[in-house]
Amino acid sequence: MNKSLIFTIILLFSFCINSNAQGLLKEKNNFTHQDTLRGSITPEREWWDLTYYHLDIKVNPKTKTITGKNTIQYTVLKPNQVLQIDLQEPLVLTKVTQNDKALEIKHDGNAHFVTLKDQQNIGETNSVIAYYEGKPREAVKAPWDGGISWKKDNNGNHFVASSCQGLGASVWWPNKDHMYDEVDSMLISVNVPKGLTNVSNGRLRSVEEKENTTTFNWFVNNPINNYGVNINIGDYANFSEVFKGEKGDLDMNYYVLKDNLDKAKKHFTDAPKMMKAFEHWFGPYPFYEDSFKLVEVPYLGMEHQSSVTYGNQYKKGYLGRDLSGTGLGLKFDFIIIHEAGHEWFANNITNVDIADMWIHEGFTAYSENLFLDYYYGKKASADYVIGTRKNIQNDRPLIGQYNVNNEGSSDMYYKGANMLHTLRQLVNDDEKWRQMLRTLNSKFYHQTVTTQQIEDCLAEESGLDLKGFFNQYLRSIKIPVLEYKVEGKKLHYKWTNTVKGFVMPIQIEVDGQSQWINPSSENQTLRLKSKNSKITVDRDFYINVKAL
Repeated sequence: MNKSLIFTIILLFSFCINSNAQGLLKEKNNFTHQDTLRGSITPEREWWDLTYYHLDIKVNPKTKTITGKNTIQYTVLKPNQVLQIDLQEPLVLTKVTQNDKALEIKHDGNAHFVTLKDQQNIGETNSVIAYYEGKPREAVKAPWDGGISWKKDNNGNHFVASSCQGLGASVWWPNKDHMYDEVDSMLISVNVPKGLTNVSNGRLRSVEEKENTTTFNWFVNNPINNYGVNINIGDYANFSEVFKGEKGDLDMNYYVLKDNLDKAKKHFTDAPKMMKAFEHWFGPYPFYEDSFKLVEVPYLGMEHQSSVTYGNQYKKGYLGRDLSGTGLGLKFDFIIIHEAGHEWFANNITNVDIADMWIHEGFTAYSENLFLDYYYGKKASADYVIGTRKNIQNDRPLIGQYNVNNEGSSDMYYKGANMLHTLRQLVNDDEKWRQMLRTLNSKFYHQTVTTQQIEDCLAEESGLDLKGFFNQYLRSIKIPVLEYKVEGKKLHYKWTNTVKGFVMPIQIEVDGQSQWINPSSENQTLRLKSKNSKITVDRDFYINVKAL
């Protein structure tokens, strides 16, 4: 591949990741009261545990409006009489009721504090109904700057979809908009103009036909994070297949624009291939009860749980381009593989705070090369992930600031992937590594987690001291530098550009023979057989090398 094409790919990737000047993954250092209300577990959130939602809405594409209500069921954990509901302007929370009693609402920007009249007793299960209406924020460049995409297909039919990672699901429906508390199950009822179909998460429970509209009722049987909930409205055709998976038969459904049906039937063969590879690496698909769906949308795509959205124009790679510059990225449809990989890392294992979003994106970017590993071998896998290093900017740490709804650097994708690829080398046992990835998905099944929990699990399962390793790659922008110098029959080496406590052995080749060395911040010496020995450092470790 020529240099100019590689440069174009890098620019495209950087644009898609960083064009979100107003949305996801933007750098931000000054935080507001609203950021704290959105990003922290406030006293008005912590006292109640979500158990069930019924989102019941009417979507009018012609006027770009949504009206409806959300029934919010919860269990009381501690005494309190004020409950926080989140809904972003310009939508309006018009009323909240409990047991048919209208409740007082104190509006504070996008947070709404509801004073409950009935005594909230520990252990009780109660509910409120939040009514709302208006024109939700329109997505500028979905999914990076989210909201609702109000588009039309080539035949002039309405083509509508939601996307809201980072921005928050409260951009289009009222909810408890913090990642730490996932609802246990959910009914999604969406009324749309007749002739259109709405596809949401879970399984289609029923369809209600009226004179001019149709309501689609989708039920989600598993815990789901708020940003994973979606609506997709269009002139859809549907086809399906059954995948013989680790937990039995898995229904795989595909909803595409009718004009693209034949194209999709040929192109979506990557979906069952993905499922086979990822069940091998990560364990059973986490949502058999809710099925798996790919749904065509008017933007690039997003990891909505059991309703993964697709807009990659039926091309291999990332819109027809290979982000690794190796050619291997054109062996699969990037959106199918990457976004579906999030079913394990983002939807099954979900970050408590979006500051730890690297858990979603680092593991899922890493899943791209594990897909290649499964079908094309270990060398192809390594070539790909190493090729993605050119996209790493090392501008900010991978972990963002906590409690203010702040993500870390966009390097969470491919620096995260290369950190994990490096960790695989340290484990030095591919089957053990595979079992570690599966353990993560079984131990934290349907849970929200912190970075520390992931670190602790990987350290325990590997038997390695990884504290300095994770501090280096997650919390700093320093890339370790292995400095070495050959003097006669001696190899002198040490680590530089490291954080305090960083310890990592590394593999080198001396005259074609592989061996491990244990550099530190102090000079160390290895005796060589010849003063002309050839030294090669294993490329699989994400480090820089400096020969003196």
